[in-house]
Amino acid sequence: MIVDVRLGAQSYAIVVERGGLATIGARLRALGVGSRAALVTSASILRLFGKTVTESLEEAGFTVTVVDVPEGESAKTLAVAARCWNALLAARLDRTSTVVALGGGAVGDLAGFVAGTYMRGLNFVQLPTTVLAQVDASIGGKTAIDHPAAKNLVGVFYQPKLVLVDPSTATTLPDREFRSGLAEIVKHGIVLDAAYFADLEASVADILGRDGDTLERIIGGSCRLKAGVIERDPEEKSELRFALNYGHTVGHALEAATAYGRWTHGEAVSLGIVAEARLAARLGVAGPETVERQERLLSALSLPVRTGSVDADAVLAATRRDKKARDGHVPFVLAPSIGAFRLVYDVGQEDVRAILAGLA
Repeated sequence: MIVDVRLGAQSYAIVVERGGLATIGARLRALGVGSRAALVTSASILRLFGKTVTESLEEAGFTVTVVDVPEGESAKTLAVAARCWNALLAARLDRTSTVVALGGGAVGDLAGFVAGTYMRGLNFVQLPTTVLAQVDASIGGKTAIDHPAAKNLVGVFYQPKLVLVDPSTATTLPDREFRSGLAEIVKHGIVLDAAYFADLEASVADILGRDGDTLERIIGGSCRLKAGVIERDPEEKSELRFALNYGHTVGHALEAATAYGRWTHGEAVSLGIVAEARLAARLGVAGPETVERQERLLSALSLPVRTGSVDADAVLAATRRDKKARDGHVPFVLAPSIGAFRLVYDVGQEDVRAILAGLA
């Protein structure tokens, strides 16, 4: 499947294809870029897929420099970004060269930030290897590193030249990491496409069994949905792209309140979806069936729907630092029905506190 993201001069393709990693060299050569490339990845991902990607690039005539970065969120720091800039400089990369991100969302966020800021921007390609990165982080040009006060606080919008999604990499993921990515897939169905959500409900067994055809269809469909939003709002300037933050206002706050150590990002998003679905019901925006379908699907996919004990004050404080805030007002993305969304401003703190108590 090829999904075109139409952004004028910044247009690019999302290629969803099993075995696609082995085609990266030919695809990158077809883009007419320079002959030097930096492969930004972590040690564990390099062991799994590094040979396939490096050989493909070298066979296509590229000189490849491997830049090893830490796993997960620990990669998204200014110190690691500086180390990457130094590696690119030492390898004599210039603005015709390409940064290739191979790994999960954190690697893609970091590598995109490095590519967008080194020499004011050079070519950037995403090779996401986790479900979470394949359907969310790799698409849309949002790149960032973290700040102690908030996740993804320092970053730039920088669109890739290509996103190459190989769904077969999902077979290598630990169960927890695989399920984590499913939360973003569910999110897309809730706020963007009722038929897609129904397909997810009917495909739970095949998804959890990592059936190849099912994963290619579901991941490709999720890429299609996100691409449709990105085309209409590439820099998050309108309310449309806020739809992609469903479950994230509370989800990000839960992550921040627990120092990013208790849940994976997808698990936190799952909890955020449940919280914001229940908030919609509490505010009279959605009926109980809409809430129940969301919670039932998340639970069927073995994603968390209860938080246990949390510091509600810390979560509430974190919501007030949400990047979607406008003039101090934080919008909550709520789903009045499956396949639709609505922004609600000035949600009372007591309402959020009550929802958090219910989740615990």
